[in-house]
Amino acid sequence: MKVAEAQTRRKMGRPMSFDRQTALQKAMLAFWRTGYETTSVNDLTAAMGITAPSLYTAFGDKRQLFLEAARLYLGDPADIAREIEGAPTAFDAARTMLTAAAQAYTGELTPRGCLMASATASGSAASADVQAIVAGLRGEIERHLRARVIRDINEGVLPPQTDPAALSGLVMAVTQGLSVLARDGADRVALLGIVGAALAAWPANRIEGTTA
Repeated sequence: MKVAEAQTRRKMGRPMSFDRQTALQKAMLAFWRTGYETTSVNDLTAAMGITAPSLYTAFGDKRQLFLEAARLYLGDPADIAREIEGAPTAFDAARTMLTAAAQAYTGELTPRGCLMASATASGSAASADVQAIVAGLRGEIERHLRARVIRDINEGVLPPQTDPAALSGLVMAVTQGLSVLARDGADRVALLGIVGAALAAWPANRIEGTTA
């Protein structure tokens, strides 16, 4: 028994033979290319250059691996919240978000479109829990942007009749639409043009000097 316990301790304490962050980055790209449901564990281990046991030891399972990859893709939610809250106006926050999306969706070294949209596009029951988590992450971003819109209304930057939910929802809808268009082949110039058109619909009364 003591020998077995000692062997177990050595096994549990054995350092990983691969760089975890590099493997996670490769997993993120695999999910981004082919989606959560259609990316198999074999696909992931091939992309990451590790064995299935190593994947399970380091990341738990495919679901946990995807959620960690999604966090890597999105960044720290607290940082996103601070960026939105710290922008001069909600318009500036929206412009930054949409411009960054257009650029990210057309990167030369990454798949086209958005990981979050691409990974959960199937909508099947098999990935319902993952879809719900992704929807929650998007919803959290929308709530922060909506709060920033409300703040602008209260400060007189936006007209009092502005609908905060509709305006923040517009930004999120355009963000998702940009992902679809990028996957369909639209280039960065085209996406940035759409961003400009969307921002042109922003309500009047924004602070001088924050126009696109």
